[in-house]
Amino acid sequence: MARILITGGAGFIGSHTCVVLIEAGHDLLVFDSYINSSPIALKRVCKITGISAIEVNQRIQIIKGDISNKSNLDEIFKKAKEEKREIQAVIHFAGLKSVNESIKRPLAYWDTNVNGTANLLLTMESYECKRFIFSSSATIYGKPKSIPIVETEKINPINPYGNTKATVEKILLDLSRSDAEWCIASLRYFNPVGAHPSGLIGEDPNGEPNNLFPIVSKVAIGHKDILEVFGGDWPTKDKTCIRDYIHVMDLAEGHLEALNYLLRKKSEFLTLNLGSGKGHSVLEVVKSFEDTIGEKINYKIVGRRPGDTAKTIADPTQAKKILGWETRRTILDMCSDSWAWQTANPNGYKTGTT
Repeated sequence: MARILITGGAGFIGSHTCVVLIEAGHDLLVFDSYINSSPIALKRVCKITGISAIEVNQRIQIIKGDISNKSNLDEIFKKAKEEKREIQAVIHFAGLKSVNESIKRPLAYWDTNVNGTANLLLTMESYECKRFIFSSSATIYGKPKSIPIVETEKINPINPYGNTKATVEKILLDLSRSDAEWCIASLRYFNPVGAHPSGLIGEDPNGEPNNLFPIVSKVAIGHKDILEVFGGDWPTKDKTCIRDYIHVMDLAEGHLEALNYLLRKKSEFLTLNLGSGKGHSVLEVVKSFEDTIGEKINYKIVGRRPGDTAKTIADPTQAKKILGWETRRTILDMCSDSWAWQTANPNGYKTGTT
């Protein structure tokens, strides 16, 4: 098994991926600034995977730091080399991720998401670590011309967040062309939702949530009065937007399969969609939540948001063909696991300790 550096490993997708990687036998170095995450998530990762206190530094070593600080990264790789426990691959989740915030603070997004990633790649190159999985996004497609979306669709982001993800993908392509020793997978996520079935880890956004599932959960538990549905006049069957939702555990398993694939390769550059290939409208999600909790969700139709599209669905054929990966969990699984997390952690990690 390999020793893997996970940047942003305490975050929503990162923490679930840590669980899957540890259960598969890999040892982890988890690097996180906790700007939009909590160290409690990593304590719970240890609980889920059965890692004891004496095993922590062997199976999962946790380091606080920021990818914007190159010396932080240099120190990690230097120490790993000195200990003769070299890092064999990096999975890069760290970064800023709100579309709305990126419109207000584009410089912060370019600095963290692009310059921070460049810091990481430069450090990896200097230590001859050349296997890299990048947390990309379907936002790079902008308003696609065809549905479902294939990887050859034109890259045309419509917000600063998407621009930063697309730019990093260009850097990775240039890097792979310049040095054939690099093995790279850029994984383009669609809409990650849900939580670990234990209810111990889940999505806990700082501030007001922007995504549908956390908002529905907060309305259901009484922390928010009403769900605003943006647009009731879209060209869809119930006039609300359709999205491709993917359970975070399916997504985590996709990272494991990508890692295993790259560890077998000497040279590779992949760009893969990770989605279910199925679309669910906002009102279908609301109905599934209502079925899960046995109560009605209060919602109202409001105006469209700028930049929204009617339908976004992945074509995940390439991920299945190359990695042998496909989603296994349903929209009801996503709702029930989200609800289990919300009810067990009504305030997220803020009041938790273990």
